Amino acid sequence: MYIGIDLGGTNIAVGLVNEKCEIIHKGSVPTLKERNYQEIVKDMADLAKKVTEEAGYTLADVKAVGIGCPGTVDSVNGEVVYSNNIKMDHVPLVAEFKKHIDLPVGIENDANAAAYGEYIATGKKLDSFVLITLGTGVGSGAIINGKIYRGFNGSGAEMGHASIVMDGKVCTCGKRGCFEQYASVTALINQTKEKMEDRPESLMHEWIKKKGKVNGRTAFECAKAGDKAAKEVKEQYIRYVAEGVSNIINIFQPELFVIGGGISKEGDELLIPIKEFVYENDFNKYMPKTEITIAKLFNDAGIIGAALAAVNN
Repeated sequence: MYIGIDLGGTNIAVGLVNEKCEIIHKGSVPTLKERNYQEIVKDMADLAKKVTEEAGYTLADVKAVGIGCPGTVDSVNGEVVYSNNIKMDHVPLVAEFKKHIDLPVGIENDANAAAYGEYIATGKKLDSFVLITLGTGVGSGAIINGKIYRGFNGSGAEMGHASIVMDGKVCTCGKRGCFEQYASVTALINQTKEKMEDRPESLMHEWIKKKGKVNGRTAFECAKAGDKAAKEVKEQYIRYVAEGVSNIINIFQPELFVIGGGISKEGDELLIPIKEFVYENDFNKYMPKTEITIAKLFNDAGIIGAALAAVNN
């Protein structure tokens, strides 16, 4: 057994994973990311113990723990060098976690972990594979010849921070116009709110009266109901995503490109227009095209990938 921990900007998700890459049991708690890292790590460890016990196992049955964390990660020294979505700067995450659970612990960038989980889930030995996750931010990971691509310094394939709009919105990383500022679910929520301010007649106002608040589904659901303003939000957002996907494919030309994160559950509503844009604008006009799909594991990819990447990479 392995424990996989997916540390996100909104939730901490933990799962007990077997050698067949199956989650036996899982649970989650809010990250409450403004806290100090010691409190966050304690919650991670407490949840890991709880999930293991609820599944009918003990920590003695666990071979290793893998943690997927946003930001720049030093996998060798077990340190989060820098994370802008969860405020961490040179945090010794592995050493802190081992104060609570004394097992072999590995750490990996969260998107790298999710990419590895989805890569394993394909069951194919692909030479090149890319995943983006559309969530609080935009995570990304590349698998080259079966190995996570980290660059020489551990911060490779951070495609969420490639600019797609010159002098655009200020990103949490300090740059302007980052892909993340236009294609994350956080960005989609902001785009929805901005449109609602301009369009008081929109069905989206009635939608939030029933649902309580704007989320990533607001524009998509109201667009399906025929709301023009919501359709404008949806189409603009998808164009931003497609621009970034096209850029990434032009760089890597991977065999398979996978889109994950909560918004990927929109399925063909998201996928079909992205594929149409990418295939029309792809630099590669004459050779086989990259296959673009929706993630299979959705939010489980980070848990499974963290557990396995810690051991296999």
